Amino acid sequence: MQTTRHERADDPDLPLVRLIASGDGDALAALMDRHLHRVTALAGRLTGNAADAEDVAQEVFLRVWRHSAGWKSGQAKYATWLYRVTLNLCHDRLRRRRETDMETMDELPGASPGQEAQLQRADVARRVAEALAALPERQREAVVLSYYQDLGNIEAAEVLEISVEALESLLSRGRRKLRELLRDELDELRGEP
Repeated sequence: MQTTRHERADDPDLPLVRLIASGDGDALAALMDRHLHRVTALAGRLTGNAADAEDVAQEVFLRVWRHSAGWKSGQAKYATWLYRVTLNLCHDRLRRRRETDMETMDELPGASPGQEAQLQRADVARRVAEALAALPERQREAVVLSYYQDLGNIEAAEVLEISVEALESLLSRGRRKLRELLRDELDELRGEP
């Protein structure tokens, strides 16, 4: 692993990356414990498919194992690189996908009031996921990184390889489009016809 005199002291993953570069499997497991959930969540939101998300996450960490020795510290945090790799793998998977699979919910016989509320929440979540999937790719990525992955604007902009101003523009357009797409649902929640 190459280090520079401008190494990022604020990168908490750097010690693990060094160990992974030397072949330490326990360090890889620790890095996976730290990032697997967020990588899988990001992939799931971008692909809309849990199985694809798991495949993407697996490939991300295979790349971590294979390429940690070549990591050049100082340009960005390692987590930023992980998210960029995740985005790229999702793009590849979506390009190859010939048809979109819609997740279907099993019918529950005799739904109780608690189950009914759960079904309503699942329906709202499905509608939001569909609206998110309908956004242009870059807007969707900006919204997912900022709101679902809880990245700050600077880090999200680094992942997307754009300026903070461009990210803010994508977020603004994405929120406006989501409001438009979800207008009926918002009116329904407010009790408006």
